[in-house]
Amino acid sequence: MALHGRVLRGMVYVGTPPVLKRYGYGEKCRPYIDPALPVARRGDDPTGSQMSYWPGYSDIPPICRATYLDWLAGGASDTSYNAGYMFLYFYGLERRFFIDDPKVEEKQDLLEEVRRLTDLYAGNHSARRYLGEFIAYAVAATTPLEEIEPVFDNPGWDLPFSVKLAIGARLERGEPLSADWVLSWFLCHPEKSLRTAARRCQPEFIALFRKRFEARFPGGLKVNKPRKFLQTTYEAASQEFSASVSPTIDGKPLPDISSLRKPVEIGQEIADAVMNDLEKFSRYLGRNPDGRGSVEAHALLPIELRDLFPSKELDKLAAWAEGVVREGGLIPVGDVLERLEGERPEKPGKRQLTGAADALARLGFGMAPDPRFGLRSPRLGEPVVLFDLGGPVEQLEDVSSVFRATLLEVALASFVAHADGVISGLERRALSAKIDQVEGVSDDERRRLHANLAWFLAVPPDMTLLRRRLKDAGDDQQAAIRSVLVSAAHADGIVKAEEVAEIEKVYRALGLDPNLVYSDLHAGDVADAPMRVRAAQPGRAGEAIPAEAAPAGRGLDAARIASIRQDTDRVSAVLADIFTEAEPETDDNTGSPGGKLTGLDARHTALIRDLLAQTHWSEDAFADLAARHGLLSAGALETINEWSYGAYEEALLEEYDGYEVSPDIAEALADEFEKEN
Repeated sequence: MALHGRVLRGMVYVGTPPVLKRYGYGEKCRPYIDPALPVARRGDDPTGSQMSYWPGYSDIPPICRATYLDWLAGGASDTSYNAGYMFLYFYGLERRFFIDDPKVEEKQDLLEEVRRLTDLYAGNHSARRYLGEFIAYAVAATTPLEEIEPVFDNPGWDLPFSVKLAIGARLERGEPLSADWVLSWFLCHPEKSLRTAARRCQPEFIALFRKRFEARFPGGLKVNKPRKFLQTTYEAASQEFSASVSPTIDGKPLPDISSLRKPVEIGQEIADAVMNDLEKFSRYLGRNPDGRGSVEAHALLPIELRDLFPSKELDKLAAWAEGVVREGGLIPVGDVLERLEGERPEKPGKRQLTGAADALARLGFGMAPDPRFGLRSPRLGEPVVLFDLGGPVEQLEDVSSVFRATLLEVALASFVAHADGVISGLERRALSAKIDQVEGVSDDERRRLHANLAWFLAVPPDMTLLRRRLKDAGDDQQAAIRSVLVSAAHADGIVKAEEVAEIEKVYRALGLDPNLVYSDLHAGDVADAPMRVRAAQPGRAGEAIPAEAAPAGRGLDAARIASIRQDTDRVSAVLADIFTEAEPETDDNTGSPGGKLTGLDARHTALIRDLLAQTHWSEDAFADLAARHGLLSAGALETINEWSYGAYEEALLEEYDGYEVSPDIAEALADEFEKEN
């Protein structure tokens, strides 16, 4: 129809508005377009600066009426206009549906129109909430119970009416609930707890939830129906009316599921496991928002989802890795990252390397060194070792304490082997035999130890890094390291001058007298307790002096080894403690009880929480923020970045026209804080 020089598309009330009795006084019905009211020549208020929160056509000024009519004439689709104009239009749609109660065909048209508006204003929380509530009721009123579909996105504060209706009907009939209906119940419930992985990876989250639910409840979840019946009220977004609803099935009232908790708890249990398994995939997408569908993204998907999200590129990647392994396994780290990510990085970051190791492990291939356990990560010009894991591995970080201890022993031994510039066959065989003989590791871990040994022997060691790691070693740690180094020096049966010099460097790093090297090497091992000796007794006069006993072999004394290695837990505790800073990748290493980050006090932790709110801070804004936490900006910057280097091997704040927040570290910290909450 034509109105004030504009052609309107319909679905609006036009005429004298009825007067509604609300709150003791009359008020004109909001959505009615009264042709008698003045309208400005031009609609110059698309921002809605003169609109009230609950607008009514009769109450808004002429300029807003003109703007509203322009918006309607343009197809009610321009989202650059203030959402208040859309709500004024929606007030009429909901009134027509509930108050005029038209035929079901028109109700379905009204429902589709509101769905269109919901899609247009998906970014507006109020629109999603109010329109979503209407849709839930409208679906229930226009759709047969069997055809109502689960809802996986609920912006409201209560279970959608359509979900209550559909699940209640199934409980009334005694039917078990499928994965989709339990998931819908859980996702729409106000007490659910979702982390980033569920929101960022929604398709994968839903698919994996279904698989895990069906494995746990192959016949569906049986739920006893509650005694309370479903009765609810639709409160109009316009605040002009409410509508009571009491649905029935076969003449019987439906049960109300609102008070039931057990199914939601089951949903939370499954969701928690699913979110954990999608965490690596989610973090990759956080670093690479357009990376879904890439080779590395597919490789990081849980194995159960591979069939649902197939990738020919994965097969090509597996064939490439197999070829590298056949040729000996050594390959430049830049080639690996380029193959996985499509481009060669300027500097391989720890998170990139961890992602690469995880992606290859899902295909059954390992990469040494794994940055979670190695003394250091490979540099761009250095190789890594690819090897056969014997099958796909989901969680590379799950290793035994024996593996950790042995890996560190092998690393230290390789330092000595490199000392003379030539690694002999005897040394290689001795170190390899050490791995073969160690007890308490799985076959998978033994493969990983051999691959790491190959890398240690192929890449020159970094003594500067070792000194930094060893400078605070305690007595037990020093004794364990001395024992390992002496064992390595004796590995080929010959103690060379170069090896002695290399061990002296390590002793100096420990703050020990380098002269101890000679006595330790002579003893064959380091004793950590006083030795028992026989009390001296005078011999008979003229007794011949016995011949000097033949020198013992170069091998280590088993009894003394036992004293320093009486159990694998002790070895792990003694050696691994020195290198714990090399394992910051998991979120658990950053958090601690009481909401503080490990290594930081409460004030610096609170400052970091606030810093994550944006990606860039000006110098003044950072200084103001630090001051609000009782901190000086320069000291706070130094403390935070020093902590960040220890935990993530890079700075959280980079100085660039102010301060840039590292997106990788921010992502990891956000996940940690979210879990904590």
